[in-house]
Amino acid sequence: MHSITKNSQDDAQLRRMIERAFGADQVPQDDGFAHEFTHGWFNAAYRIDLGDGTPVALKIAPPAGVAVLTREHDMMRAELEAMRLVIEQTDVPVPAVLYADLSHEILDADYFFMDFIDADNFGIAAAEGRLTRAEIEAGFRDLGRLNREINQIVGPHFGPLLGEGFGTWREAFGAMFEDMLRDGEAVGIDLGWHPDQLRAVVADHADVLDDVTEPRLIEVDLWGKNSMLRDGRIVGIVDHERAIYGDPIMEAGLTSIDLEGFDEAEPFMQGYGMAGLTPSERARRRLYSIALATVMAVETSYRGHVDMSTYNLARECLDQLMAELGHTR
Repeated sequence: MHSITKNSQDDAQLRRMIERAFGADQVPQDDGFAHEFTHGWFNAAYRIDLGDGTPVALKIAPPAGVAVLTREHDMMRAELEAMRLVIEQTDVPVPAVLYADLSHEILDADYFFMDFIDADNFGIAAAEGRLTRAEIEAGFRDLGRLNREINQIVGPHFGPLLGEGFGTWREAFGAMFEDMLRDGEAVGIDLGWHPDQLRAVVADHADVLDDVTEPRLIEVDLWGKNSMLRDGRIVGIVDHERAIYGDPIMEAGLTSIDLEGFDEAEPFMQGYGMAGLTPSERARRRLYSIALATVMAVETSYRGHVDMSTYNLARECLDQLMAELGHTR
């Protein structure tokens, strides 16, 4: 997908990055050594075939001069921290980081190489009709099981993995939501609702956030398209850049509880071991869905989208959620 945040590079620059990471003897001499993945919206990502034929994956953060959301500053560094935590504290399959360069000496952005996972992208395979219904449900049960294991990691605070956090989840979520609204106001995005209306609705229902007392590592963005499937099993979890310490009920696998058009929550919940949501969890989930719909709308401006389908969907979702809380325009 086209996005102005994608920091794509030509072959000459990719060869310089390969040499820095793996040495001159691993620099490919022939053309066709780099294949760019196009389905993501934020980072540039490649399969790279090294000089000896070994495939690796390369991920490149947005260029320094491109505006990103507040929460997206230095996000690749947070991703590296999330990967470290998951690798060290769980058995969840995460590709090993082979080399990370945060110096900006040969490129105006962070980047890192990691193991290449030779498998199908689960979400893409499902969307293209290459999986049976039973295979899709089994994949989401597997994803739920793995997501639960990730959520067992306890953090030192709520909010960002790196830097200062918050003492309570209410503070952390409130700060994240405020950043989303301010990012939208900065570019004049029309959410269909005045930002103060959305602020007031979240504030009116924020008491339930105090029920979250232990900061857990949550991926936030663990969809089918951020997992890799081989022989009916999830063999790799990728794209950890949005991970934070927070409430597992915010995980993407539960989105369809509120919103249509997203991956079914039931098999995910079965794999997770979640029979249902308590009243507090249900109320919290609705707040997280409001935040998701808000950021979906706002980020379309920061990505330079021409196709307005995501923006239109986000507006519809916000209208639905606000109506459920007794608010109509």
